[in-house]
Amino acid sequence: MAFEGLRENIAELDENVSSYLEHSIEYAKLKSFKISMVLVTHLAKVLLVGTLAILALLFLSAAVSIALGYALDNSIYGFAIVGLIYLILGILGYIFRDRLNKPLLEMFSKYFFEEP
Repeated sequence: MAFEGLRENIAELDENVSSYLEHSIEYAKLKSFKISMVLVTHLAKVLLVGTLAILALLFLSAAVSIALGYALDNSIYGFAIVGLIYLILGILGYIFRDRLNKPLLEMFSKYFFEEP
C-alpha cells in the first residue's frame, strides 16, 4: 500500500517536472523571439532613417560646398572646407565612441531582463 502511494507520487512528480521543462523551453523560445524582433525592428528603423539622413546630408553638403565655392570664387575651397568639417566631426565621433555603449546597453537590457 505504501509503495503504491509512493509510486503515484513519483509518477505525478515526473509529470510535473516534464510539464515544467516543456513550459520553460516554450518561454525561452518566446523570450528569444521577442528580443530578436526588438533588435530587428530597431535595426530596420536605424537603416531606413540612416539611409534617408545620409542622402539628405549628401545633397545639403553639395549645396553648401557649391555656395561656399561661389562665395570664395573657387569651388575647390568650398568642397575642401566641407570635407574638413566632416573630418573634424569624424575625429570627434571616434574620440567619443565609448559614450555610445551605455545608452545601447540600457536600451537592450530593458528588453532582455524585463519581467513577464
